[in-house]
Amino acid sequence: MRNDEHISADSKSSPALPGLMLAALGVVFGDLATSPLYSLQEAFGAHGVRPTPANVLGVVSLAFWALVGVVSLKYVLLIMRADNKGEGGIMALLALARSSLMERPQRRHWVVLAGLTGAAMFFGDSVITPAVSVLSAVEGLEIAAPALAPWVLPLSVAIVVGLFALQRFGSARVGGWFGPVMLSWLLAAGVLGFFAMLRQPQILSAMNPLHAWSFFARNGFAGFTTLGATVLVLTGAEALYADLGHFGARPIRLAWTTIALPCLLLSYFGQGAVLLLDPTAATRPFYRTVPHWALFPMIGLATAATVIASQAVIAGAYSMVRACIQLGYLPRMRVLHTSSRVRGQIYLPLVSGLLLLLVLAAMLGFRSSGALAAAFGIAVSGTMLTTTILIVVVMRRVWGWGWPVVVPLGLAMLAIDLAFFGANLMKLRSGGWFPLLLGALALVVMTTWRRGRELLTQRNRRDSLPLGPCLVSLRDHPPTRVAGTALFLTNDPEYAPQALLHNLKHNRVLHERNALLTVEILDEPYARERVRIDAHDADFHRICARFGFAETPDVPAALEACREQGLDFDLMETTFFTSREDVIAGDRTGMALWRDQLFALLTRNALPATSFFQIPDNRLIEIGRRVAI
Repeated sequence: MRNDEHISADSKSSPALPGLMLAALGVVFGDLATSPLYSLQEAFGAHGVRPTPANVLGVVSLAFWALVGVVSLKYVLLIMRADNKGEGGIMALLALARSSLMERPQRRHWVVLAGLTGAAMFFGDSVITPAVSVLSAVEGLEIAAPALAPWVLPLSVAIVVGLFALQRFGSARVGGWFGPVMLSWLLAAGVLGFFAMLRQPQILSAMNPLHAWSFFARNGFAGFTTLGATVLVLTGAEALYADLGHFGARPIRLAWTTIALPCLLLSYFGQGAVLLLDPTAATRPFYRTVPHWALFPMIGLATAATVIASQAVIAGAYSMVRACIQLGYLPRMRVLHTSSRVRGQIYLPLVSGLLLLLVLAAMLGFRSSGALAAAFGIAVSGTMLTTTILIVVVMRRVWGWGWPVVVPLGLAMLAIDLAFFGANLMKLRSGGWFPLLLGALALVVMTTWRRGRELLTQRNRRDSLPLGPCLVSLRDHPPTRVAGTALFLTNDPEYAPQALLHNLKHNRVLHERNALLTVEILDEPYARERVRIDAHDADFHRICARFGFAETPDVPAALEACREQGLDFDLMETTFFTSREDVIAGDRTGMALWRDQLFALLTRNALPATSFFQIPDNRLIEIGRRVAI
C-alpha cells in the first residue's frame, strides 16, 4: 500500500475523530478493558494477600497508580511518540532502534536480541489472552447459576474454537460491532463500579500513594509477590502503541483519557468497595459488583468483550509474525488478505492453527482463569521490559535526548518493569513456566533462522563469483543468445546468482536482456521509492525492489515502476530464474548441530520465495541444489 493511503487520524477532519475513537475502543482497548474480570481476583487469590481493609486499599492504590503511571505516562505520553513512519508495535520499535545503530554492530546485536525477546513474549501473550479472558468471563456462571459450573470449561473451549474458525473470514465484516460492544462494556463496568463505590466511599482514599507504600511495608515479601497480580491491570497496554498505525495517536489518547481510563478506575474502585464490605467477595470481585438480576446479561456482555479482546490480540500476532518474516527473523509463510479495503486485515493459516492448539492446551491444562493468571503476568511484564529497553535506545539515538533526561527516565521505567517481572518469576512453578517456555521456543526459532540465513549467504558467496568479474567474462566470451528477458532473483547483488551460473553451465545460453533482481525489506513500514536501478550495462541490469516491513511484496507490480526509469518488462516475454537450496546439516562450524537441523527443517517448510513475492508460476524456472551448513 502506498504511503498516501496510510490512515492517520491526526490528518483527518474533526468529524471523523469520534468514529475513530469508537473504532479504537473496539480494537485497541480489548485487553485493558477486560482486565477487571481477573486482576483483583488474582491479587487476593492463592498467590496474593488476605483481603483486609488495609490490603484492599493498598492493592487498589497499586492498580490506580499502575494505570496512571505506566499506561498514561509511559505508553500514552512517551512510547506512542516513537512512531516508525506512522507505525507502532514491538517490531516497528525494533526496526527504529536497529536502524539507529548501523555503525555499532555489537550494540545492534543486543538491541535486536532484546526486540526479538519482546516479540517472543508477545507470542506467549497471544496464547494466554484468549484463554484467560474467555474463561474469566464464562466463570461468572458459577455465581449466577452454580449448577452450571461444570459447563464453564466446555463452553469456553467452544467459544475459542468458534473464534478461530472465523479467522479465515477476517474481522472487517464484524469489526463495526467491536467499538459499540466495547463501549457498552466499559460504560457498564464503570456504572456498576460507581454504584458499588457509593456504598463505601472510603475506597477513594486509595488514590493516596501512601496506601501503596504502606502495603509493601506491612506485607514485606508477600506484598512484592502481589505485584505479579497487579501487573494484570496493565494487560493490553502494548496494544495502544501496536495499533498506532491503524488509528493515529490522537484518537487512541482521547479514547483512553475520556472513556477507558475513567471506566476502568471506577470498576477497580467499585470492586475495592465491595471487598471492604465483604472480604469473601475476593473469589469473584467483579461479578460481586453486579446485581443478581443483571448477572446473565453481564456475563453475555463480558463474553462478547473478551472475544473482541482475543480477536484483537490474535490479529496483533498475525501482524507481528508478518513483520518478523519481512525483517528476516522468521521463514516465509502464506499470508492471506481478508479485506480489499482495510489495511492490515490478514490471516496466516499456519499461525492461526498453532495458536488454536496452544490456546486449547492452556485452557485444558490450567482449567481456570485463576491458574492462567499466574502465567499471564510473566508474558505481560516481559514484553513491557523489552519495550523499555528499546525506547531508551530510541530516546538517545533517534530523538537525541541528553543523558540527564534519558538516564533517570530509563532507570525509573526499568525499576518498575523489573519489579513486575521479578514478582512474576515467583510464580514459575504455578504456571509462569508456560509463557517462558513459549517465548524461549519462539526466540530459538527466530535467532536460528536469522543466523542460518547469514551462514547460507556466506556459503553461497564462497561458491559463487563476484558479479563484476563475471560480467567481464561474459563480455569477453559471450555465450549463445536467445530471445526474451531473464530476471535472476538474488539476495546478494554483489555476487553472481547461483541460478545464473547453473543456467550458463548446463544450458550454455543467455537471454538478450538480463537483470539481477533483489528484494529489499526496509526498516520502515512503507517504501517511498519502490524500485531502484543501481547500475546497468547495455543488456545487463541490477534492480532493487523495495518494500516496507508492513507491506506485501509484489514483484510483478514493482517491475511496472521500472518503466518510469526507462526499463520496460513484458511479463509474457520474461522468465524468472531462482535457485532453491536443499539445506542439510553438515560438519561445518557455525551453529550447533541441532540448530543446523532446525534451520534445515524450517527451510524445507518455508513458503518458496517465488510464491511469497507473487511471481507467476508459468514464467518461473527454479534450479535446486544441495547446500551443507
